[in-house]
Amino acid sequence: NSGVVCLLRPLLLDVVPSIRQTTALALGRLADYDVELAEAIVKAGILPQLICSLPEENRYYKKTAAFVLRAIAKHSPQLAQAIVQCGGLEMLVICLEDFDPGVKEGASWAFGYIARHSPELSQAVVDAGAVPLLVLCIQEPEIAVKRIAASTLSDISKHSPELAQTVVDAGAIAYLALMIPNPDAKLKRQVLSALSQIAKHSVDLAELVVEAEIFPVVLTCLKDSDEYVKKNGATLIREIAKHTPELSQLIVNSGGVAAVVDCIGSSRGTVRLPGIMTLGYVAAHSEDLSMAVIVSKGIPPLCACLIEEHEDHIKAAAAWALGQIGRHTAEHARHVAVANALPTLLDIFVDTQSSEDLKTKATLKNILQKCTYLPALEPLLHEAPPSIMKHIIGQFSKVLPHDSKARRLFVTTGGLKKVQEISAEPGSLLQEYINTINNCYPEEIVR
Repeated sequence: NSGVVCLLRPLLLDVVPSIRQTTALALGRLADYDVELAEAIVKAGILPQLICSLPEENRYYKKTAAFVLRAIAKHSPQLAQAIVQCGGLEMLVICLEDFDPGVKEGASWAFGYIARHSPELSQAVVDAGAVPLLVLCIQEPEIAVKRIAASTLSDISKHSPELAQTVVDAGAIAYLALMIPNPDAKLKRQVLSALSQIAKHSVDLAELVVEAEIFPVVLTCLKDSDEYVKKNGATLIREIAKHTPELSQLIVNSGGVAAVVDCIGSSRGTVRLPGIMTLGYVAAHSEDLSMAVIVSKGIPPLCACLIEEHEDHIKAAAAWALGQIGRHTAEHARHVAVANALPTLLDIFVDTQSSEDLKTKATLKNILQKCTYLPALEPLLHEAPPSIMKHIIGQFSKVLPHDSKARRLFVTTGGLKKVQEISAEPGSLLQEYINTINNCYPEEIVR
């Protein structure tokens, strides 16, 4: 309000280096504060002055100039675009080539803030030639430089397969994979995130990540004391599992499913989410892979998530994963049913507080259409709404005609009585199911 920005502008061209530098620092702190101040600095035409003399400046000034660019870029795509337009990227590349680690770190950080906004800005960073230099940065001895360079590679890769491919072509995967066992938790977070952002786009990219021999070493991350390392490790495994049965099989063979199951069991909240999704993706691919999840004791922790978690999206993921496990054969469905998952899913389905997405994921339909384990279906008869009831009755109508022991039980537990109370449209599928069940018994018992 006092017009300080305009007063600072000429000081950027002062003959005394320390004044130039202190001025830049003041501008950086103003820009960092909020979006309006950052816009005011851009409008005042300060950016060209900030960078015009950069190649001749000392490392302290370079570091500070990179800080100003980062502080402006972080607020919005428009402000990041302003930096691109005034030639800021070329200057940041000069900083990335500097011998001083602090200057490299500052430049990497600014590139990350620019690239994260959009595919177009990310492409501009690539076109400026930053990627090979960032790959050199992850090989630097300084941990801070490694961290921020890995984070920036992650920000560039996330937008599209093409952008991820430029990071791969620069040889990033091998160096990132080597850092998975690094003891520094913050570095590990960024490394796992970068590999996830590369692997998520396509089968080919995921295979390249796997070929860097990240298994079984990545599984140690699932036991890490740092929650974000755990989460990012599970996310990386999820992004690989989702693509093909072969990639999922590779995860199973390396003990990945058992490790993910332990991770879900030992965590709470959103840390569980990528692990839950991983089990769902693996199980979805085939009967054998679904059985691998069952054998690794994947069902109990998923059932626990339905009960323990309060966030609808986590419950929805667990319900979806159970559906993927149970939908293959009667044997698969039985395992889900025996774990007592069905009553919990039903409660969630009829709960008025549940979000629409959660209800869709908790429909039980996938599992019910395969489930022939009647003791688990019996309790549902007395609570299920009509949309679910028809699937339950349908399963009884398939099993009862061929199983005399089940027929006797069905009478003594009150199941047959319940069937008589159901009103079905004449000629509907539900009515057919009911008739099939009634036809298994003598007339007087039905009466």
